[in-house]
Amino acid sequence: MSKTFTGRFTQQEPIPQAGIDAALRVMQHGRLHRYNVIEGEIAETAKLEEEFAAQTGAAYCLAIASGGYALTTALRACGIGHGDRVLTNAFTLAPVPGAIAAVGATPVFVGVTEDLVIDLADLERKLGQARVLLLSHMRGHICDMEALMALCDHAGVTVIEDCAHTMGADWNGTPSGRWGRFGCYSTQTYKHVNSGEGGLLVSDDAEGMARAIMLSGSYMLFDRHRAAPPPETFAQIKYDTPNISGRMDNLRAAILRPQLADLPRQCGRWNALYRTVAEGLEGAAGLTLPHRPSAEGYVASSIQFLLLDWPPTAVQQVLSRCAARGVELKWFGGAEPSGFTSRYDSWRYAQADAMPDTDRILAGIIDMRLPLSFSRDDCALIASIIRDEVEQAFAGHPVP
Repeated sequence: MSKTFTGRFTQQEPIPQAGIDAALRVMQHGRLHRYNVIEGEIAETAKLEEEFAAQTGAAYCLAIASGGYALTTALRACGIGHGDRVLTNAFTLAPVPGAIAAVGATPVFVGVTEDLVIDLADLERKLGQARVLLLSHMRGHICDMEALMALCDHAGVTVIEDCAHTMGADWNGTPSGRWGRFGCYSTQTYKHVNSGEGGLLVSDDAEGMARAIMLSGSYMLFDRHRAAPPPETFAQIKYDTPNISGRMDNLRAAILRPQLADLPRQCGRWNALYRTVAEGLEGAAGLTLPHRPSAEGYVASSIQFLLLDWPPTAVQQVLSRCAARGVELKWFGGAEPSGFTSRYDSWRYAQADAMPDTDRILAGIIDMRLPLSFSRDDCALIASIIRDEVEQAFAGHPVP
């Protein structure tokens, strides 16, 4: 009888006890709002910002309500608004083009390579169409950041990094989020630290961060931020920057601080699970694994593989047969958006030119979460199930 997997792909680990204890203290004193402090008290949110700034090496950090809010705030702080165009990945999740649309701008989509990173040749062709690139490190895959920054710097294009899937990762030793003007992170449940919803924004740019703090809804309490530009930076900005409230509260900050302290260990655990699945899939007939360059210090909380040039019926067979054996795979090539899997041609508020090379790759992308509630034995079993079903389907539907 074929083996099945009985675990849950959406089950996270519990919040660490230190986070639970800290959350209880906040609930007991009742001062959940970040600016509601007593004399001599430092808000949990301000402490979180200081700690994450130190962890990433950033001058400034802002804790906010979500990763999507971080993206829109960074765009607004860069002066992006109605009528502007913003470059971004064709392979990303809906909140990225959604953030561009939310500020009244239009996405200009850039292609994806078989290694699931932004196509630098396509980016170079399109750099003249916009003054900002919202770069998504989609599903934790980081492109050659030296090459990308050289292209963008030469063209005068500002880079904002979407690091929702790369907290704790780096390229050549420089943390993800520290290459562009802003780095945007998510603390939503399925990201690398879990507060249900939440986000973090980092920058070395004093004026940009001052605008972000005002946008987040600081009123005139910006001097209570510790990982922030000096008060004089706000002298004029406080008058001409709208309040678009999106603050993080002290309860979520309290839950996050112990998780951030433990992030390096957790990253190592994710990568061990990833390597187990990748090793189990290596060499499977009809299946392609993206190449991970040595310069990429990845954190693989998910894994992707490609069924390139497969007929849709054969891909669907793999999905259905794996699901029957307890393995949940998501497909970016489906005819209709499903769950979080949608493509640039799904977002009909954003018109796009035809991208046949990218369409071919998107049609073959299969995605799977790797929650830390899995063991390496779980991952070995999962890999064996996927390999078995892929090779059977490939034998029955040979690809030219």
